[in-house]
Amino acid sequence: MTAVRRLELRLVGLPLVRPFRTSMGVATRKECVLVRVETDEAEGWGECVSDVEPDFSAEWNASVWGMITTFLGPALLGANEVTAASLERAFAPWRGNRMAKATLVNALLDAELRSRGESLASALGADKDAVICGVSVGIAETTDALREQVDGYLADGYRRIKLKIEPGLDVERVAAVRTDHPDVLLSVDANAAYRLDDVDVFRALDDLDLLMVEQPLHHEDLVEHAKLQAQVRTDLCLDESIRSAADAAAALALGACRIVNIKQGRVGGVPEARAIHDVCAAASVPVWCGGMLETGIGRATNLALAAMPGFTLPNDTSASARYFSEDLTEPFVLDPDGTMRVPAGPGIGVVPDPGRLDSTTIRREVLEL
Repeated sequence: MTAVRRLELRLVGLPLVRPFRTSMGVATRKECVLVRVETDEAEGWGECVSDVEPDFSAEWNASVWGMITTFLGPALLGANEVTAASLERAFAPWRGNRMAKATLVNALLDAELRSRGESLASALGADKDAVICGVSVGIAETTDALREQVDGYLADGYRRIKLKIEPGLDVERVAAVRTDHPDVLLSVDANAAYRLDDVDVFRALDDLDLLMVEQPLHHEDLVEHAKLQAQVRTDLCLDESIRSAADAAAALALGACRIVNIKQGRVGGVPEARAIHDVCAAASVPVWCGGMLETGIGRATNLALAAMPGFTLPNDTSASARYFSEDLTEPFVLDPDGTMRVPAGPGIGVVPDPGRLDSTTIRREVLEL
């Protein structure tokens, strides 16, 4: 156990190399909150996966900043001796805000592991030193533009293609990509844009030999997802609906999905993500690591998580160049075999470049004892 002496918050902004469109809107820029935790022994980094607006989740950058500076940060600084595992109890007075909590949990865990020279992957019991990578492809302006993007990503070496879809831009476009690439692992992600009444869309997608259909219905509708899964052959995967190990257990018990996408930054941090992994492993349900357009800080964390035994499907752990012309850390690169190496250094194994960090910082605040 250790005491936290200082917290540094930064809001950073990086332009995306290509606009990223989903059923929720279009992103041209990545803005996120980073936290650096200082203890007597080491420092650690955490990246928040919230966005500028509360679209993917109820949290957004401004709410995370306020939550950390007003409640969570002072609680962490006020705890004499604390660990990443015990932070759940320290943060118990405040409900929800899982993304804000994850940022501090992960930063403290990084500091703990750095202080004893252990990598995050090792601490999680990883059985891989490289993970298989897929790529998420946003909704393109035209079908031809989508096909061109997919061709490019496959040429890069990605081993699974995930297509974002929304009502009216779904079956025809997915069919075109399947015709071009009959053997590629192909999935779709609706980001909760459909209703159970749209079952005919998913029956049509059944004919396209998809790996999965991700989050087709509202994030709170586990029962509706179970009804849909009973009516289609393709495996459903839940993302936004899974906020905890308890959610995962409930979804599996209801038959709401057959695959789970684990995003550690959405569920409260690495410890809760590990718990979800364990629930799914016990039920022989495959999991994979989803992405949130993270910088190198979040990407390093995700890679360590994806190296755990239960992560058997290609992950959204794309190369830095997929999103940024220049990352905050040393760039993550896709190897020719479609895998990415898991950082082996202490903690998450990377730190931001100081110059790059300063040049992208929009706002900064320090909390200390």
